[in-house]
Amino acid sequence: MSKPEKSRSRTVFVCQQCGRESLKWLGRCPDCQQWNSFVETVIAPVSPSRPLTPVNPPQELSQVVTPTADRSPLPLAELNRVLGGGLVSGSLVLISGEPGIGKSTLLLQAAAAAKDQGKVVYISGEETLHQTRLRAERLGIKGEGLYLLAETNLEVILDQLEPLSPGLVVIDSIQTIYLPEIAATPGSITQVRESTLRLMHWTKHHAVPAFIAGHVTKDGTIAGPRILEHIVDVVLYLEGEPFSAYRLLRSVKNRFGSTNEVGIFEMKENGLIEVDNPSRAFLSQRWGEAMGSAVVPTLEGSRPLLVEIQALTTLTSFGLPRRTANGVDFNRLLLVTAVLTKRVGLRLGNQDIIVNVTGGLRIGEPAADLGIALAITSSFRDTAIDPGLAAVGEVGLSGELRATSQLERRVAEVTRLGFKRCLVPKVGVVISPSKDIKLIPASTLREAINAGLVNAKPGASKN
Repeated sequence: MSKPEKSRSRTVFVCQQCGRESLKWLGRCPDCQQWNSFVETVIAPVSPSRPLTPVNPPQELSQVVTPTADRSPLPLAELNRVLGGGLVSGSLVLISGEPGIGKSTLLLQAAAAAKDQGKVVYISGEETLHQTRLRAERLGIKGEGLYLLAETNLEVILDQLEPLSPGLVVIDSIQTIYLPEIAATPGSITQVRESTLRLMHWTKHHAVPAFIAGHVTKDGTIAGPRILEHIVDVVLYLEGEPFSAYRLLRSVKNRFGSTNEVGIFEMKENGLIEVDNPSRAFLSQRWGEAMGSAVVPTLEGSRPLLVEIQALTTLTSFGLPRRTANGVDFNRLLLVTAVLTKRVGLRLGNQDIIVNVTGGLRIGEPAADLGIALAITSSFRDTAIDPGLAAVGEVGLSGELRATSQLERRVAEVTRLGFKRCLVPKVGVVISPSKDIKLIPASTLREAINAGLVNAKPGASKN
């Protein structure tokens, strides 16, 4: 009997966006609908003689011992907030963002600040050692206990990590790392997936946390999107407007903490600086009785923030009026505009409406509806909003104001920033009265507008 033929390598086409495999090249991926995303990939056979990795026997959950110092806080308070209190040993953290947003700056600052972790190894696949040193000098980093390695071969990287026994590893970026046994170019979905898996096994086995930087596609998702997000323990996005100095670090996946937290930084010449009082920073350029400007206490995770919502209404020059939303949900803007037209009597059918959240912040919760409505009405009637007033509340389709969550924490932040009045929904107000701030409850949007605008005339409208 003839021996069975040895398995040979096979060629498939892999979508670089979603990972779908096909035996032939396709112009458009049937899953993610992306054009020209299939790349030819050679899959090598798996060696049958590969030794099995020794594993621990099954253990009862109640008998599992957790180390007392399993979570190590970093000196960067904003990064700790997003991580859930610090780094967990053996965790793999992915930080992604657009080019030039500050990923490498944040990682280098975190690596330099993590002196209590022991030796820190910073692996650069995009810069030479000289270029990394120049960036460190610009950030004022001396580098004691920080080891640099310019390498892209993952096998060489892991061999270099063994004798150092580091306490933290940083890789910038994962798209430049490759495994030589895989016949695919660095950055391809096969290389990114296998390299991340190999790195994850190393971090779990040695109980060493690791940061990896990831690029994003033109749609704003992580390159090789769902592949990386499923492998790593924590996924962080570094966001910010192109012409704004503020950067927001959001958590979209965290196996060891909440995904509702956000860290706020400001980009300066010496790197990313933590913003201790983000509410004051976002309101720093607000002035007096500005038309179409409302202050809203919003929640980013567990943190209350005061943000300024601006609105501008102008007579349209075209047949169809435009609605522009920057920093707020476009559908919420349409809802508020419709309620103002139907329930309050504002004639907005021939008006272009532009709504903007200052500072590059994005608000996704409906508690900002009342602030949007006040800003639009203020601009439309050319009447200022009381500068000492903040407003929070969800607007219903019948024109009623609906209760918002964690109202007490929002009002506390409003009081801390020196505001004297706060416009809130009448439903569900259970806050104890305070001499530092006056709560103005309102049942309907019309009542709130009459109470919030300076010298407002009930039922006033404008042609």
